[in-house]
Amino acid sequence: MQTTGQKLRELREKENLLLRQVAAALEMNTALLSKIERDERKPSKEQVLSLAKYYKVQPDDLLVTWLSDKLASEVKDEVLGLKAMQMAEKKIRDHKSRNK
Repeated sequence: MQTTGQKLRELREKENLLLRQVAAALEMNTALLSKIERDERKPSKEQVLSLAKYYKVQPDDLLVTWLSDKLASEVKDEVLGLKAMQMAEKKIRDHKSRNK
């Protein structure tokens, strides 16, 4: 399963673009974009949306990956992490059904 950084690097390489080209187009620091692609730095939601727009891909595709990275990062070292994620899923479903 790909991380946000891996997906972003794949999109850039598919277009045969250099890091500095993408960074300049988005007025982003090249080193920051490099760290994001190497998963050394987590992008903000706004950065993910800007990159999705730049690469002309559905924002939801990148946002789901971005959110899953955030969630996994929070609980990956917890013994009960998976169980907590399952409970969180139920809470989200309950919240959505109450707000319909």
